[in-house]
Amino acid sequence: MASILKPFIALYASGLLVTMSLGLLATFLSLRLTLEGFSTQVTGVILTSYFIGLVVGTFYCSRLIKSVGHIRAFTAFAALATAMIMLHGFYISAVAWAIFRFFSGIAAIGLFMVIESWLNECTQPQSRGRVFSIYMIMCYIGGGVGQQFLNIGDPKGQALFFVIGFLLVSCIIPVALTHSIHPEMPEIEPVKLKNILRKAPMGILGCFTAGLINSSFYTMGPVFCHQINLNVSQISYFMSITVLGGLLLQWPVGAFSDRFDRSLVMPVLGGIFALISGLMIFWVHQISFWAFMASTAVFGGFMFTIYPSAVARTHDMFEPKDVVNVSSALLLSFGIGAAIGPLISSTTIEFFDKPYGFYIYFSCTAAIYTVVSYFLRKKEIARSIPVEDQVDFMIMNHTSQMAMQIDPRSEVDITESKDD
Repeated sequence: MASILKPFIALYASGLLVTMSLGLLATFLSLRLTLEGFSTQVTGVILTSYFIGLVVGTFYCSRLIKSVGHIRAFTAFAALATAMIMLHGFYISAVAWAIFRFFSGIAAIGLFMVIESWLNECTQPQSRGRVFSIYMIMCYIGGGVGQQFLNIGDPKGQALFFVIGFLLVSCIIPVALTHSIHPEMPEIEPVKLKNILRKAPMGILGCFTAGLINSSFYTMGPVFCHQINLNVSQISYFMSITVLGGLLLQWPVGAFSDRFDRSLVMPVLGGIFALISGLMIFWVHQISFWAFMASTAVFGGFMFTIYPSAVARTHDMFEPKDVVNVSSALLLSFGIGAAIGPLISSTTIEFFDKPYGFYIYFSCTAAIYTVVSYFLRKKEIARSIPVEDQVDFMIMNHTSQMAMQIDPRSEVDITESKDD
């Protein structure tokens, strides 16, 4: 095991530092905007621009990587992200911060593309599953642990900007010093969205819903915590435990997903998440802080399983040779949802003028997802796939389409074409 993973230590270390810094940055900026007196809706608009940058970067970053190489591109993306962080601390303005977040999104997707395409080039088929799983685990751990750095400095001061900048600059070191090969960017041929919608409507719907939900959590979560009067330490625990809960529940949910028809599992997961979100509305002020943290771990566990379940369902519908291409459409669907989510969730919170609007948004979104996905199944628009023909559930995080290059499911030999 150690010999298999040794060549990837530098890439894992850089990935960990990237996710730590980006996770901390999202929480810190959301909290800082709230403390600076920006309305919930304006905060949502500003932070949405990051996800727009992710979508735009998906189309353009691969060209830069092909042009200048992985190490130079990685250094440029890290420098751009760090520069944007420094500008955040230098000048506070709604318009300026929206622009900074947009370019931060482009830089972030570029960093993930470099790491993931490099992992793909160095991964042997027999070790693909372990390399992929550990990388995804590192992404979740980085996103969860990074939240704890929120306690290092005063959110109203400048110290946290330097902490985040330090983490991002440090991610260059392992990549710059690695002795690994300089990989080639894999070619990705686009697949017509119409064909994907026809064959796997539930997968597209699931990824879109995951975008609506996940982005709203990262942008509005700190706002919600501030509104219910949690201190900085408690906010960091709330964000960390939710993310790590998403990692821990992927194993049992994945096992459940592999044993039953996923066209039924998906609306069931949506219904459970809608119910949990609804219950959180009443539990917020009724239970102790640590009981609330236990509840939010379960909340996060089901929230972060919607995306990998949707990806697995889509894999069920396509041949392995199509998986990488189709995944680009899935990430685009996620990105569109992620760009819309903070706008709707912030509007919901302002409409109710109460913090619990945060959970009302999640409950309603999940409920709509449950009804629509069940309708697709009931009307046979999305047909069932025999359990024995389903691909394995894998731990997933929404990074870039390059992650699908190392997804072991793309290596599975499926001889029969599946149709939805």
